[in-house]
Amino acid sequence: MTRDEVFSAIRDHLADELELDPARVSEKTRFKEDLDADSLDLYTLVQELEDTYGVTMSDEEAARITTVGLAVDFVLARAPSVS
Repeated sequence: MTRDEVFSAIRDHLADELELDPARVSEKTRFKEDLDADSLDLYTLVQELEDTYGVTMSDEEAARITTVGLAVDFVLARAPSVS
């Protein structure tokens, strides 16, 4: 899976979950400040990443992931089947 594929999957999840235009989401998009995502939205995203990519994310790691790009980086670094 490529960086673009991981980004697209995260963008699509956020667009669906937060009911927003996917065009609003870039790698620099901040979850809380730009998308008004609350803690439940972020928890749902973490669950989606864990289920989809087989990664495990601690609460501390999740707290440091503040942008879409950082989420993509995390998946690419940790997912066993992502190249």
